[in-house]
Amino acid sequence: MEVVASKGKPRGISGQYPLVQNMTVTEGGTVNMTCRVEYNDNTSLQWSNPAQQTLFFGDKKALRDNRIELMHASWSELTISISDVTLTDEGMYTCSLFTMPVRTAKAYLTVLGVPEKPEIDGLTKPALEGDQITLTCMTQGSKPAADLRWFRNEKEVKGAKEVNASGKTFTVRSSLQLHVDRNDDGVAYTCKVDHVALAQTPQQATEVLEVHYAPHVKIINSLVVPQEGQYLKLECMSKGNPSPDPVMWTKDGGELPDLDRMIVEGRELTFTSLNKTDNGTYRCEASNHLGTSSAEYVLYVYDVPTTLPPSTTLPLHPIPPDPTAQLGTHDPTVTGNRDPNAIGQHGTDHALIGGVVAVVVFVTLCLIIVLGRYLARHKGTYLTNEAKGADDAPDADTAIINAEGNHAHAEEKKEYFI
Repeated sequence: MEVVASKGKPRGISGQYPLVQNMTVTEGGTVNMTCRVEYNDNTSLQWSNPAQQTLFFGDKKALRDNRIELMHASWSELTISISDVTLTDEGMYTCSLFTMPVRTAKAYLTVLGVPEKPEIDGLTKPALEGDQITLTCMTQGSKPAADLRWFRNEKEVKGAKEVNASGKTFTVRSSLQLHVDRNDDGVAYTCKVDHVALAQTPQQATEVLEVHYAPHVKIINSLVVPQEGQYLKLECMSKGNPSPDPVMWTKDGGELPDLDRMIVEGRELTFTSLNKTDNGTYRCEASNHLGTSSAEYVLYVYDVPTTLPPSTTLPLHPIPPDPTAQLGTHDPTVTGNRDPNAIGQHGTDHALIGGVVAVVVFVTLCLIIVLGRYLARHKGTYLTNEAKGADDAPDADTAIINAEGNHAHAEEKKEYFI
């Protein structure tokens, strides 16, 4: 294991004073403890453990511990190695320089407790949709106390942490409460340990939730406007856990009438060649031990459109096909009363306007004929009272003068006709 040197300044001063350094090591690792002097007049150096037991006096081993070995011994340095470090090795180590008086320096050895691999408890397999469950993650042996983090797939979620001391180490628990639904089915929940001793080898545990839930069904059709003679496929999409296989197809509340043209394969209902007898409401139903779900598709088979010869004029009142007349997976009570061949509201308005225009044209023609006949009947010559007796007069002026009752004003009553 890698040894981490503390950031504290070396103890002691220059001259005949020992210089040491605080050290940090992970449990199970190896650490070197070094004591140096800048000036030494052949005086011995000694290392002692926290229990004040002498480990090495110069190059002489004093404590029978196979884990402790001499690395370097001279008048200016004494370095020892401690392998397979345990938590009991933690404490204050002393380097002594046997002058008069004896001079010492102390270095603290910190041992990091490695947390154990976490375990997740509380998972019910399978869980039911709507259940309230609590996942608990626990790790032991950490020093200092470890931190636990939860992840739902790759996204971090917050849990409730609890720390308990157990001797020199800590036991850490973290709980996560879940109200499970179908969206949790197949989701991986991971508990990860964060600790200074696990910088290179993180510890984690993962559990995958299995959630059982009632099925949900919908129907997908392959044609937008089904017409006679066409191939149609209806697919019953059912999602549930456990998987609701097989599914059941019915027509108008009863069995399928023509199994030669209506083929059921798994979740699919196929019509090899549509005709008008296929009109009706088709239901797909799926079940598992948690419930039943169904969906309906109202089928109306349209006539095949006839091909008309090309025309040089546009139709007066074109009636576009009504796409809303296509029946799909919806409430049959709404679509069942719709007449797909009915004329739309715009077609009715155009017909009414055309009728009014025709009536106006007809009335206008009648008035022109009547007025013409009237003018023809009153065409000719008209005589005034002053013109009576013109037959006996030799000329027009004499006739006017001789008219009855007009002699007094003969000049005034002359009329000329061109």
